[in-house]
Amino acid sequence: MKRNTVLWIVVAAVVVLAIGLAMKKPAEKAAPGEAQKELPVLKVGTDAAFPPFEFQDEKTGELKGFDLDLIRAIADEMGMKAEIINTAWDGIIPGLLNGNYDVIASGMTITDERAQSVDFSDPYFTAGQVIVVLAENETIKTPQDLTGKKVSCQINTTGDLAASKMKGIAEIKRFNLAPDAFLELKNGGVDACIMDRAVAEDFVKQDKSFKIVGNPITVEYYGFAIRKGREDLLKEINRALAALKSSGKYDEIYAKYFGTES
Repeated sequence: MKRNTVLWIVVAAVVVLAIGLAMKKPAEKAAPGEAQKELPVLKVGTDAAFPPFEFQDEKTGELKGFDLDLIRAIADEMGMKAEIINTAWDGIIPGLLNGNYDVIASGMTITDERAQSVDFSDPYFTAGQVIVVLAENETIKTPQDLTGKKVSCQINTTGDLAASKMKGIAEIKRFNLAPDAFLELKNGGVDACIMDRAVAEDFVKQDKSFKIVGNPITVEYYGFAIRKGREDLLKEINRALAALKSSGKYDEIYAKYFGTES
């Protein structure tokens, strides 16, 4: 009797265990990103009409460019996710001061005038203004040759500033977008266009009706702009930028857009 009782107890235990195992479901795999903590967002203002630094892909609508790849990598290094906000150049600094975004990444030259309103990161790109003319033009080769001529540029840029400082220019036509300044030259509305070197080189590469003449007429440095009073963010961006340069990631991004290492 005792033996049968023990046997029944063992059988019952096995049955209960089997049922329990059968009823137990394997753990469901968490949806991508579900188990991960949401990354804090770094809001980035840009004027995506300044290739190869920032532009919108005509086919996909995606915002691309050297500046945007770099600021995304910086955000990643900071443990954040970059959110790019496309905005007009003429209102880009007011938008930053209004709190529409945390930082500007838009081929912005560091100048004393701008530094009165915003703080700048360490320089991340060396630039300069150049003179662009139509390919068949053989009369304009230096800034002195612009005397009595009409020129185009992008409004409120260092190209605008450089043109304004030149003596003898007959007229300066200012445009909100860099491509429009080139189009005015192509249509014969001006004799030359003053533009950032890398942007000019990109346009000349795409359109052989343009050419760059002479050497750069300025030496400039691009920086990321941050609202004053955000020393914490400024420090983190500089730290992340230095880390990317040290790791080789900066050179990788640079080579993607300019073909050689910085």
